Amino acid sequence: MQIQSSAPPTPPTSPLNWVQKNLFSTWYNSILTIVCLAVIIWGLSNFISWALTAAQWGVVGANLRLFFVGRFPPELYWRVWTALGLIIGLAGLCWGYIVRNSPIFSRTILFVLGVMIAAIVLLPLELSARLWILAIAIIAIVGYAVGRKLPASISPWLTPAWGLVFIVNIWLIGGGLGLASVPTNVWSGLLLTLLTAICGIVLSFPFGVLLALGRQSPLPIVRILSILYIEVVRGLPLIGILFLAQVMLPLFLPPNFRNLDRVLRAIAGLVLFSAAYLAENIRGGLQAIPRGQYEAAKALGLSSPLVVLLIVLPQALKAVIPAIVGQFIGLFKDTSLLALFGLLELTGISRSILAQPQFLGRYAEVYLFIGLLYWLFCYGMSTASRYLERKLNVSN
Repeated sequence: MQIQSSAPPTPPTSPLNWVQKNLFSTWYNSILTIVCLAVIIWGLSNFISWALTAAQWGVVGANLRLFFVGRFPPELYWRVWTALGLIIGLAGLCWGYIVRNSPIFSRTILFVLGVMIAAIVLLPLELSARLWILAIAIIAIVGYAVGRKLPASISPWLTPAWGLVFIVNIWLIGGGLGLASVPTNVWSGLLLTLLTAICGIVLSFPFGVLLALGRQSPLPIVRILSILYIEVVRGLPLIGILFLAQVMLPLFLPPNFRNLDRVLRAIAGLVLFSAAYLAENIRGGLQAIPRGQYEAAKALGLSSPLVVLLIVLPQALKAVIPAIVGQFIGLFKDTSLLALFGLLELTGISRSILAQPQFLGRYAEVYLFIGLLYWLFCYGMSTASRYLERKLNVSN
């Protein structure tokens, strides 16, 4: 007779038992819980009272355009809306493809739809803006539904699709090739923040991978140059790198290139800075790969480049997903330093709004609003990171 082993039954835990076990298990835990609850209630009550009675949120409603698109020409707002629709549509399609085997509704989908509905209902927007948001929400839903029906063979085409959308969006926003050109000195607000952050993330990642591989290269010159670059850049503050890119870089360029666009110089500074930190994060992942992985791949007849690209690098990147996404989040927030060099991104445009005579002293309302915007994007990246970790079983 075979005896089957089973885990002992777990007694049901009621909310009251959980509270007693975790919050009031000892006398000092009880005191600490009571003190923390008192501080939280006091802080929340004061904040809610200020937000509902003393705060003047009119500064946000009157300057929504400046917050989001800055000085971009109002007659060309359709370009920004179209670019946003392309991004949201493709994001919905990719998300639907990723979770095609999951329930049709998830917390992420409901959260995104909730944010869009709240924007339509609560924000003091014009009718045209509300209709644009509604259209983009419909595009996102359609993209999500289509993505769930796509076959697995479509996966290699998703990355090139993002590259194509990025190029089309730059063409839409900047103009040229049949569209009226829009100079970069009117790119400001959240639009400039997202542009510089996305370009910095996309360009710094492959650069950081190359630096990490170069630091472990058997070629002495490549290894020494990679180490020298990483250590020098990591020893400098970002504001110094941006100063060099904005002020000193034109002095070292040929005369025909000294008028290089300021936005391009800012992106170059962000890329050069972020790549050095990404290289160290990725190098940590490379060092975590057992030596037996290299030897097994060599035994199968793979060349050194194929061993790195197909065996080592995917495992290394998988191991350091939290560190990489943390660096991306830091880069997104570091774009606020561009305001020190006359580039009116989200923080810079907020300072210009606060300089208006009718909005003097409204620091709390303005900075709370832009803080909420920063948090939404950072939380989105963090959520995507956690989902990717679960999908790839990083903990296993």
